[in-house]
Amino acid sequence: AAILSIKLKLQPDQDVEKMCTPLLLQDKANLVEDYVGEYPELQRKLLQTLDLWCDPSFDIRDITRPYQGLSRYKPEKFNRRVLSKLVFRLLERFNVDPALCPNVINQRHLRTLNYLFYKRFVEKTMTEENWADHVQSTVGENRWLQGHLVQSLLRHCGARGAARWARRCQLPPEMLPPAVAEELQQLHIQDRVEEVTKADNYEDSKKKDYYQLPIPRENIHFLQTWEEMLQCWEKVLQPGQVVGVDMEWKPSFGMVGKPRVALLQLALKDEVFLLDLPRLLEQAEAEGEKEKLPRFIQMLYSDAAITKLGYGMSGDLSSLAATCSALKDTEKQMQGVVDLLAVDKQVDGLSPEHSHEERGVRQPEKGLSLLVQHVLGKPLDKTEQLSNWEKRPLREEQILYAASDAYCLLEIYERLCKDPENFGLGSDLTESLVGKQSKKPRAKKQLHKQEAPSPSGQECQGPRTEPSRPPAPISPQEFSVVCDNMLQGLGRYLRCLGVDVRLLDNEDDHRKAAEIARQEGRVILTSGLPYQTLRSQVAEGRCFSVNCSEKAKEQALRVLRHFNVRVSPSDVFSRCQ
Repeated sequence: AAILSIKLKLQPDQDVEKMCTPLLLQDKANLVEDYVGEYPELQRKLLQTLDLWCDPSFDIRDITRPYQGLSRYKPEKFNRRVLSKLVFRLLERFNVDPALCPNVINQRHLRTLNYLFYKRFVEKTMTEENWADHVQSTVGENRWLQGHLVQSLLRHCGARGAARWARRCQLPPEMLPPAVAEELQQLHIQDRVEEVTKADNYEDSKKKDYYQLPIPRENIHFLQTWEEMLQCWEKVLQPGQVVGVDMEWKPSFGMVGKPRVALLQLALKDEVFLLDLPRLLEQAEAEGEKEKLPRFIQMLYSDAAITKLGYGMSGDLSSLAATCSALKDTEKQMQGVVDLLAVDKQVDGLSPEHSHEERGVRQPEKGLSLLVQHVLGKPLDKTEQLSNWEKRPLREEQILYAASDAYCLLEIYERLCKDPENFGLGSDLTESLVGKQSKKPRAKKQLHKQEAPSPSGQECQGPRTEPSRPPAPISPQEFSVVCDNMLQGLGRYLRCLGVDVRLLDNEDDHRKAAEIARQEGRVILTSGLPYQTLRSQVAEGRCFSVNCSEKAKEQALRVLRHFNVRVSPSDVFSRCQ
């Protein structure tokens, strides 16, 4: 009935709840998306209905009871967690204002709040300032969330600690339990000064355990105007220059939309430039020259005479493209790029478990921090990583963290080039790092993060540092993938063409895709924010991001083109559907 309705465009004359509820109970979320796909009013009605079902006081059994006789009835697929994920997917796909779904948004904010408490009071990996910034922006003026904040403060800090935080987070006094309100009245400024001093002393004693910037503070420049940018431009765009590049953005904590870069860091041998990207873009637009900054960034990335060092550059560049559409093709044009993410998979003895044993109770190091620890002796202090990078002015701790993140890439690169054998790397490391053509047969271990063997033994090529042939053509029978749970339509389409496909269920965690990919040698197909997480858990070229707004056929064509999969008529329906 739904498919016929779509073909005959009957949706406006039907009850969207009555049509979609039994489809959702049969795990047909993709069909539901298609059903409302061309009707904004129906999209809004569906989202409001789903949001109502996600209200904690709503009994979902009232919805499921009439449909228990359905032949493909899957009540386990119909719960608040699954519905909440569907709501976020629909909000993003249809570009609807999240304010339409207050229950789902509140629940997501509450999970963010619980996560922040875990980071601050259990894991102890967030500074007070950083934590308070995020708590205030998460809770805002929402009374329901403020109530949860007070309860969590009481549980983790006691009445006195809760009172101190209540004052700092500007909670209305009438919301506070009597014990907290009483403590709030007795608090004096002196108490606060003493507490902050103690915290600062603790922070200072901790610093010696971490990587320290070897350049003076006055050599870190925070740039907000185009005049300041010109000095940076002249120094960075020098032939033979080596530049450490990093980017920061405000954590989204699972909310709708792609992250937008708030800070771009460029590190040279003697100084670091921190570019306030939103301010610079705003200023250039006001002056009618909005292409100025994108032109500088494109010149930097496309100049083969300048070596750019990064860690997980592909993710950084996709966020950069979301920030400024003029930069969407930067990844295709880049030359002279070294991504140190690939070193993780090659450096001897580099494992989080090893790091955890060495460092006692602290959380095990991972990612860039683990690489810094192994190559330079001390890990990065990541307490500012989850900062609110959009808030101005930046705190001193944020400025030092941002500068360190970019500068450490220069030191790692220098150390690895000087003594590659000491880290279990090939002696021709320098040659392979800067992306020159090598006449020797291709070694199994290379530092280009863009290469990884595919299941067929051919290579999947992403953007490269020099022009290269596309991967050799393969048949669908040789191509195996695992599709994330928002791409079930794509998965079914590829299966029709003879591709070996595994589909995640709606309630599966995205990380399951990485497990399956590693165990079975599959390529991950995903979309949106999960791409950033999953791509770091598999070899480069083994994770591909698909545009969720495209239809399954368009998505499939992109995937086949990217991996050079050639489909013949005999492949169609060659696998059991």
